[in-house]
Amino acid sequence: MPGRLGYGAHLPLIDFDGRGWSPGSIAAYARTAVRLGYDALAVNDHLVFQRPWLDGIVALAGVVEHSGDLQLVTTVVLPVVRGPVVVAKSAAALDVLSGGRLVLGVGAGSSPRDYEVVGLPFDERWPRFEEAVGALRAHLDGAALPGRPAGPPIWIASWGSDTGLARVARLGDGWVASGFHATADRVAKAREVLAAALTRHGRSIDGFPCALATLWTYVTDDRRAAEAHLTGLAAMLGRPVDELADRVLIGAAERCAGVLRAYAEAGVDRVFIWPVADAEEQLARFMRDVVPLV
Repeated sequence: MPGRLGYGAHLPLIDFDGRGWSPGSIAAYARTAVRLGYDALAVNDHLVFQRPWLDGIVALAGVVEHSGDLQLVTTVVLPVVRGPVVVAKSAAALDVLSGGRLVLGVGAGSSPRDYEVVGLPFDERWPRFEEAVGALRAHLDGAALPGRPAGPPIWIASWGSDTGLARVARLGDGWVASGFHATADRVAKAREVLAAALTRHGRSIDGFPCALATLWTYVTDDRRAAEAHLTGLAAMLGRPVDELADRVLIGAAERCAGVLRAYAEAGVDRVFIWPVADAEEQLARFMRDVVPLV
């Protein structure tokens, strides 16, 4: 039987409709997530994107006082692009200011544009990433973090290749799987590979976090609305609609719950949702209509 599935809410960093952000809107979203019983607030990281994108670390810092006792999670931040010392400094500050609630998810990134704007070669991202994780650990170990002398846990992102999962087992305190690339079947098979890799390092898959980020979300019984949001999302991401359809939570509540049940059976213990419109209303509808069916 799967364990309890936890739910994180991704902060609405993308300007989907061209209207921008009003002052206080991100804080209001965080307060809504607290009130509705989410477990965590999350952000991820792009320096450049197809649409305007708020800086994730700044946004997460901006909601610390509105986030109750929720975990604050980066899913993920890019230490190669930003520089590991800068990321460590920001992470330490967020952890202190939140009372030790930060989970530092990190990844190499999949966008060449992020590397281009900082003048780094994209094809060197993996060796640079492994060096960056080591540097993060070194800078966070022993930092002034109340109750956590080794710093926040570091989760490693991987799409689920054998090489990537070996990296997760060797460097990470948890695995951030990709909602774009990890179907439930792939997650289940990848966890078998991860379990073997962890065993080789004297560790166990039991209790090793497996989070899925990010599941684009819009719960609706209106098929036309669902199709419109799915088509718009596919256009923004440059992906075929058919490829994306089974990897998002867009549509009727029972369909969304079925997707989540499959991920839970595969071993995912937390998912992060990101409403593509009507952000606070969708946070509420997800908790009211979808979660009881999972």
